[in-house]
Amino acid sequence: MLLKPGTRLRSTVCTTEIIVVRAPAEDVELGCGGSPVIPIGEEPPAGGTLDPTFAGPTKLGKRYADADAGLELLCTKGGDGALSLSGRPLPEKDAKPLPASD
Repeated sequence: MLLKPGTRLRSTVCTTEIIVVRAPAEDVELGCGGSPVIPIGEEPPAGGTLDPTFAGPTKLGKRYADADAGLELLCTKGGDGALSLSGRPLPEKDAKPLPASD
């Protein structure tokens, strides 16, 4: 799937919704709960189930990123499935440390 910033996507197996903040230049396989994500507005295929390997909460308001791929996502609706990129878990992005205020 070729992504671009601002693209809104949803899981087909849980309630997770995300928006692309930074997109990679090449096609990627983005998933949630072990199934591919789809654009918001499309109907998910019937019978989708959450893969236990990719079970884990996606948290509202958190960013998920892969620096090597150049991908950053923002979770706009939490769910029970974990995000994945090309079959590997997509980690939550760490917050930037605040400057010291000596």
